[in-house]
Formats: sequence, structure tokens, C-alpha cells
Amino acid sequence: MLLLLLLLATVLTRTQAHPVPRATRLSVEAKDCNIAQFKSLSPQQLQAFRKAKDALEEGLPQKDVRRASRLLPRDGDLQQLQVQERQKALQAEVALTLKVLGNMTDPALVTILDQPLHTLRHIHSQLQTCTQPQPTAEPRPQSRRLSRWLHRLQEAQSKETPGCLKAYVTLNLFPLLTRDLKCVPVEISVPDLEPSCQLLEFFTEM
Repeated sequence: MLLLLLLLATVLTRTQAHPVPRATRLSVEAKDCNIAQFKSLSPQQLQAFRKAKDALEEGLPQKDVRRASRLLPRDGDLQQLQVQERQKALQAEVALTLKVLGNMTDPALVTILDQPLHTLRHIHSQLQTCTQPQPTAEPRPQSRRLSRWLHRLQEAQSKETPGCLKAYVTLNLFPLLTRDLKCVPVEISVPDLEPSCQLLEFFTEM
């Protein structure tokens, strides 16, 4: 009996020292890519963006609004991109929005934009994480559609006036938040999953 107890103690000791490996966890990239949390913003966040949009629209010259309207992506444009490329396109849109809104100097507007900018920075950070290539993934060539999308934004920043860029990000703010974010995949590891890209009717009136 004593010998049997000694054998059992030895087996337990070795098992604790060398635990059975667990199932392989998700890669760091997949685990940290958490864009799903922004697919449905809280009422408080949406209200802050609504207030910011109203403040930005005040005094926008119609010539800038007309010019910016021609630059805006149309409904369905993002959905025409390959699923795994939508995050890159959206990252570029958010980066432009951050750049333009971050350069506002009106003290009253700066205060109103504080919370929306905080949310947009968080979204941009998550998109950056999501678009980082995974170590085991093979590089994919960039499609022509994505190239044109990125070129359009780069050209706008170099050729358009600050007033036009302000009008662009103002008009694009709610489509970006309530339509485009729904178009990006939750995880890069499942690029074939087609996300919904419908613009919520409640926000089309905003």
C-alpha cells in the first residue's frame, strides 16, 4: 500500500511539472483585433458625434459642400472592395477624419470634438491592429479598387482646400460610423464572411 501511494505521488508531481499542452490560442494579431466593439456605438457616443456634426455644419460654404459631395464614396462602394481590403480603406478614411478634425482651432469646436476624436482614435488604433499582416499569412496583391480608393484620399489631401476637406469629413462622418464600420470583417482570419453594409435608416436622417 505504501509503495502504491509513493507511485501515485510521483505521477502527480510529474504531471504538475509538465502540464498537458492546451489547445493553441489565437495569434496576438487575431486576439487584439477587436473592431466588433465599434459596429454598434452607444447612444452617448452617437449623441456626441451628432453634436459634433451639427457644429461642423454651421457656416460650411455651399461651394465646399458641393465639391466635397463629388469626392464622397457612394453607397456600396466599400462593399465592392475585397472583404480583407475594407479595413485598409476604412483606416485611411478614419485617418483623414482624424487629421482634419484634429486641426480645428475654434476653442468651442475643440471642446465639442474631444469625445468624438477619442472614439475615432480608438477605432483607428484597432483598424491598424487588424490590418497588420499575420506572420503565417501570404502577402496579397492590392486590388485596383483599393488602389483607386487610397489614391483618391491622398490626392484630395494634396489638392483640396481645408474648407473642402472639412466638408468632406463632416458629410462622411455618420456614413463612416453607421455603414462602413459594419462592412469590415470582425476578424482577418475569416475573410470570406460577408459583413452587412446596410446604413441604418435611423441615422440617414441625421
